[in-house]
Amino acid sequence: MVGQESSCEVLVIGGGPAGSTIAALLAQRGRDVLMLEKDKHPRFHIGESLLPMNMPMFEELGLLDEIKRIGIVKLGAEFVSPWHPAPVMIDFNDALDNTWPSAYQVRRDEFDDVLFKNAAAKGARVVEQCKVTDIKFQPGAEALVDTMDKDGQTQRIRAKFVVDASGRDTFLSNHFGMKHRNKKHNSAAMFGHFSGVKRLEGEVEGNISLFWFDHGWFWFIPLPDGNTSIGATCWPYYMKTRKTDMTKFFMDTIAMCPALMERMQDAKLETPVTATGNFSYLSERSSGENYILLGDAFAFIDPIFSSGVFLAMASSFAGAEAVERCLSKPQEAQQALKEFDRAIMEGPKIFSWFIYRITTPAMRNLLMFKGTESKIKRALISILTGDVYRTDRYSWWLFMFKVMYYGGSLLHLKSSFMAWRKRKRSIQVMDIGVTG
Repeated sequence: MVGQESSCEVLVIGGGPAGSTIAALLAQRGRDVLMLEKDKHPRFHIGESLLPMNMPMFEELGLLDEIKRIGIVKLGAEFVSPWHPAPVMIDFNDALDNTWPSAYQVRRDEFDDVLFKNAAAKGARVVEQCKVTDIKFQPGAEALVDTMDKDGQTQRIRAKFVVDASGRDTFLSNHFGMKHRNKKHNSAAMFGHFSGVKRLEGEVEGNISLFWFDHGWFWFIPLPDGNTSIGATCWPYYMKTRKTDMTKFFMDTIAMCPALMERMQDAKLETPVTATGNFSYLSERSSGENYILLGDAFAFIDPIFSSGVFLAMASSFAGAEAVERCLSKPQEAQQALKEFDRAIMEGPKIFSWFIYRITTPAMRNLLMFKGTESKIKRALISILTGDVYRTDRYSWWLFMFKVMYYGGSLLHLKSSFMAWRKRKRSIQVMDIGVTG
């Protein structure tokens, strides 16, 4: 039985980066926005690395100083390969457009809290510890959204427009039965926070590091509190070999990477080891008559380029334009949602080409190449900064990068074929049971 009723123009499900961003943007425009978050901020979340192209979005939200306060500067990315003699450092300042040459590493509990409070400050109504339990869409009418708070009290909310920013809960995608495993990529991850880890020195202390190993890759993210977020993203076949508890399995996996182990000689695990499986997924559509899906609620791709928060916020900026147009000019709603669909697909599409090939010998060789500066390399760095919505400005140089990639694959045909076959087998593995 549903309790009391209320209404709003825009209901936002989820108070993470995507939800808080669109709630702030729409509230600033005078819209009546209600945002529901199932947990209470601050709460733990993985995904601590931001991209330079997040910075103009923070500027528009009026949050640059706040992000600077809670973050550690990230000037680039380090790549470490056991198949190459020395690490390679990528400097964001070498991108084709270096207007924003740096980003930050942040603790997500603090970061998400800052964005959530900003939405409230901009005029959105925000409610924590309240989850959506059911939803009914009525053609040409308001959506009926049923909720339950922490005390078990229920409420029905009438909303003109619904924004799903529920993250990996993928509320609407599950509701419509339109969430599917990504057929082109499949991975799993396990991670934890450590103290006492040896970092890079000097101004690059805050840079993210990526370590390849036989079964995938590790992330290494320095945090402003002195801890370091370390995680392994692996092929599912490897996760299925686990015979011990998750903590021991994770530490045994780290031991497979001598370069990472060298930095962790005095490390101490400060958080439980967490794991997640079937990492990559995609929804059939990103919008409907009076709803849209943002960020991870729509799709999730391998986080190798720290794209999660960036794609979530970018989808929110595009989503805010679409929602505003749907509400203010209903006759243009269909066109507005078509444009939103194109926008939300563009970023993941660009990133995915690189992600699907990240463990191939040809891609490693290109990322580890230490040759002279070129526009091809600068185009690659532009992708790493998150500049994926303006690739028409350097599409030729991206094309040339792909030519080099395929040429390198042919040059090392046997190892390239073995890598392709290994990946093909890996993405067919499902239900790997990594929790615990």
